[in-house]
Amino acid sequence: MSAVSGFGKALVIITGASKGFGRALALSVAPRLAAGSVLVLAARSDDRLQELKRDLCRGESGLTVRCVAADLGCKAGVEKVLTETRDTDPDIDQLLLFNNAASLGDVSRYCRDFTDVDEVNSYLSLNVSSALCLTAGVLRSVPRRAGLTRVIVNISSLCALRPFPSWVLYCSGKAARDMMFRVLAEEEPDLRVLNYAPGPLDTDMQLQARSSSADDSLRNTFSVMHAHGQLLTCDQSISKLMTVLLDDKYPSGAHLDYYDL
Repeated sequence: MSAVSGFGKALVIITGASKGFGRALALSVAPRLAAGSVLVLAARSDDRLQELKRDLCRGESGLTVRCVAADLGCKAGVEKVLTETRDTDPDIDQLLLFNNAASLGDVSRYCRDFTDVDEVNSYLSLNVSSALCLTAGVLRSVPRRAGLTRVIVNISSLCALRPFPSWVLYCSGKAARDMMFRVLAEEEPDLRVLNYAPGPLDTDMQLQARSSSADDSLRNTFSVMHAHGQLLTCDQSISKLMTVLLDDKYPSGAHLDYYDL
């Protein structure tokens, strides 16, 4: 598949779509979809989703946009998204699921300070459990068949590979998700599975990182990067991701970083 042809007629699901990387991703993917495609956007904020839908639906693109305001940290939220993926047009060429929804967690404390099991479970529910259950549900809704390409993208991080002091929740969640999708790639050789680390993005999450991180060195590093204009825009990172997906030459299950491409 070439970058010129785009993704064809597709069902595309993007979690965490209301702002930041997820919003930019939706705006980048939409023009690459053929008429008859369906784009499912999931996030907690319905107002922001509706605003994004208006931006996507200008002109006659033949694209159907479905907004799902849902908390993916609970079973009902995952089911709400899955409802919008059922009864898919049997003529689609491609399924693309972008597991983007994530939170940084409390980075103002160290490992020794996390004694509340419910707090940790709540974090893992949104950042790990929901990604697994949503992916499994989508694969059941859109089963394998001849002529259909199914692509699962996990928005990963350098934190999946490297420990960052005071980021125990985020690093643990990202590491777990990477391994989850590596296992999926081994189990389902017909799937195309990618763990993509988008690099340090100039987003609200980055602002939280340089404002709240307990580790002085980490906080200062991000502050310097921001001050010197070294953070990436979402569009910069997504441009590389689109090239990787459209070229379709990556090993399934691979972890690819923006700076490796």
